[in-house]
Amino acid sequence: MSALTNAAVDILAQAEGLGADDAKAVAGAQGAGMAYGLAAIGPGIGIGYLVGQAVQAMARQPESAGQVQTTMFLGIAFTEALALIGFVVFILLKFV
Repeated sequence: MSALTNAAVDILAQAEGLGADDAKAVAGAQGAGMAYGLAAIGPGIGIGYLVGQAVQAMARQPESAGQVQTTMFLGIAFTEALALIGFVVFILLKFV
């Protein structure tokens, strides 16, 4: 770990009354949580944009709603896969 990380872990250990190993575990959990939070922002924005554009397309041409809806669900699935990849990275950072 870098010197800055070691200093942050030492400060956390002193403030919380934890041992060095416990403080490292807490810092790792906080870092993993932050990583997953950041990883969820992109897919959230992407899904919102995708659904908004699909609703707009269905409102403009109701006869093509079935095809637009199918394409929308495929896009949502692919975009949600990014969030799941972020969750896997979170689990890896937390437990490995």
